[in-house]
Amino acid sequence: MSDSEKKPDGTQAIRRAAAILKHIARGPENGVSLRGVSEAMDLSRSTTHRILRCLLDEKLIEHGDDARRYVVGSLTFELGLAATNRQHEVMRWRAAVDALAKRTGATVYLMGRSGNESVCLYKAEGSSVVRVIPVEVGQRRPLGVGAGATALLAATTDGDLDRVLSGIAPYLDRYPALTIDRIRRNVEAARKTGLAESRGLVVEGVYGLGIAVPANHGPPTLALSLAAHQSAATDDQIALWKRWMPKAAQGKY
Repeated sequence: MSDSEKKPDGTQAIRRAAAILKHIARGPENGVSLRGVSEAMDLSRSTTHRILRCLLDEKLIEHGDDARRYVVGSLTFELGLAATNRQHEVMRWRAAVDALAKRTGATVYLMGRSGNESVCLYKAEGSSVVRVIPVEVGQRRPLGVGAGATALLAATTDGDLDRVLSGIAPYLDRYPALTIDRIRRNVEAARKTGLAESRGLVVEGVYGLGIAVPANHGPPTLALSLAAHQSAATDDQIALWKRWMPKAAQGKY
């Protein structure tokens, strides 16, 4: 039995289930295996299987195309629809995302902060011949991974930045081009320009540009980002996008 499985109580069980849900939500589109969950959570296979079975029964997760892998379930989506504030945020910014996608030809996202992660709340595909969709609605990534997530991280205080970087460090092994030092440099650059860039750092051959949406109170919790194939991300196009993004983040489109 690992240290994480000693002295279980009700609170610990809830935390384990929540951590497993987050891990599955961060996982690839085809799902996460029992072994993958067990190793990531530092739990025995029997304990992991028991929690997964309960989450399956409650429809918080379900089997993917491969019955041996797990993806986020229908109830999770339904519960998400009940999150009224986020619904209002999506509705408010949907037109801006759609307009920016039409104007740039790129895939444009509305990203929201959730603890140490960013979650895709809405996306709109542009008209580019080569379409790029590195993130799907509902998918989660650590803050600092991707242009929108980096813009959100850059909008935090230095103290929050250090705490987040400490929290996401164990999850960076799936992003070979990203290290804590590299993310710090990206954050510094974004703070200077107001825009976060990602050039093939998350998905090879993909250019990303992100900007935090100003909040009425406290640090921003929303960001706009776009993703385009590197063949479409010419210097001239990027210059235009950098002019349009700040306007879109102000609701001007």
